[in-house]
Amino acid sequence: MSTVELSRPLVLEAPLVTADGAGGYDEGWNALGTLWAEVKPRSGREVSGPASSASVMGFKITVRGAPVGSAMRPQAGQRFREGTRHYRIEAVSERDPRGRFLICFAEEEVAA
Repeated sequence: MSTVELSRPLVLEAPLVTADGAGGYDEGWNALGTLWAEVKPRSGREVSGPASSASVMGFKITVRGAPVGSAMRPQAGQRFREGTRHYRIEAVSERDPRGRFLICFAEEEVAA
């Protein structure tokens, strides 16, 4: 198994929904902490909608393992932030049987 180079700091964020006081809600993101990661590209594609198109790129992001239930263990539905870039986490799996590292399959969407 190849070595892992955790050289990029990524902020792990969870969705945050708050009442807006008018019967609705506001959606945002709550920073949980910074994880050092290895970010490797997978594949990309273009998606078109009725008003615009976007480029969607897949990434394999490796981070240190954390116990199930820990706030610092990434989950599907959360995201990583790196400056102005956002990587939406689609799935998470252990990289090895001992759970020393986690692999997060994520996507970044950029307006074309």
